[in-house]
Amino acid sequence: MSDEISFSDFEKVDIRVGTIVEVEPFPEARKPAFKLKIDFGPEIGVKKSSAQIIVHYTPETLLGRQVLGVVNFPPRQIGPVRSEVLTLGFEDENGAIVLAAVEQGVPNGKKMM
Repeated sequence: MSDEISFSDFEKVDIRVGTIVEVEPFPEARKPAFKLKIDFGPEIGVKKSSAQIIVHYTPETLLGRQVLGVVNFPPRQIGPVRSEVLTLGFEDENGAIVLAAVEQGVPNGKKMM
């Protein structure tokens, strides 16, 4: 377990729901990955991300899928891609990433409460 944080620390992390609107292979990545464009609604807009999720997902299964992302980290350069959002997921028993997602559809850009 990580160090204990206060609730006000947690409130600083801006986790929003968005819909994947574009998926491309990312062959330049050190580890196999996809380049994603995720629509976080009118307030935030479409943001780019890189995600090492090729074990469980294909471009066809990702397109239109709602995911969770941290939208208030500074952008991070990952090879030739400037990742603007951290797409959230969990490692399975083999270390492959399974995306964190909402159970039912909600409007893009809604903040996790």
